[in-house]
Amino acid sequence: MQAVVLAAGKGTRLRPLTDDKPKVLVEVNRKPLVEDVFDNLIECGATEFVVVVGYKKEQIIDRYGDAYEGVPITYAHQREQLGLAHAILQAEPHVDDDFMLMLGDNIFRGNLEDVVNRQREERADAAFLVEEVDWDDASRYGVCDTNKYGEITDVVEKPDDPPSNLVMTGFYTFSPAIFHACHLVQPSNRGEYEISEAIDLLIQSGRTIDAIGLEGWRVDIGYPEDRDEAERRLVDDDVSE
Repeated sequence: MQAVVLAAGKGTRLRPLTDDKPKVLVEVNRKPLVEDVFDNLIECGATEFVVVVGYKKEQIIDRYGDAYEGVPITYAHQREQLGLAHAILQAEPHVDDDFMLMLGDNIFRGNLEDVVNRQREERADAAFLVEEVDWDDASRYGVCDTNKYGEITDVVEKPDDPPSNLVMTGFYTFSPAIFHACHLVQPSNRGEYEISEAIDLLIQSGRTIDAIGLEGWRVDIGYPEDRDEAERRLVDDDVSE
């Protein structure tokens, strides 16, 4: 399965760590974020990376070239950072079938393969890794509602009043139907093309989206203190092995 990696962001909240490099090259435990993403995707069976680049993209392209650990890399260019749905569309010309999607600023240790396996069953048009967070933190993320079958029925992006504390984690699998939905998305109040809006369009069209609960942990590297938290967890994991 192909894997799309979103790596175009500036990481303004991570400054000064991103003053001279793109967000995905910030190191966590002496390893660039994007390499941790690549390694996770390879474990899930990635056959090709489509990396969406933007801010200081030359550093990423010069560093990794046309392959990482033998897996070919194709680069797609997002010239303006206009939201995740817009970023996904930059990968569309290079994606042939169902694919994995991972945000380039997340550190995962968990059951990613469960999401991929669910997509391969062909009963779902998409599958997301989700987790419960503190209610106070839910407004930072795309918040999900699910039915009794574990199917996602609604997604709201960064709501002021979250309807639940179940959030998307930054790892997804999609069929190519997501591209059509992204084309229909209109800019949000933030001026961005939100992935949550594209997902809502899939749901409205009768597509099935399964939620897979995270078994393990994940850190979204948005601020310098998040990097510190991820490093602490990685060190703890190494010690416990």
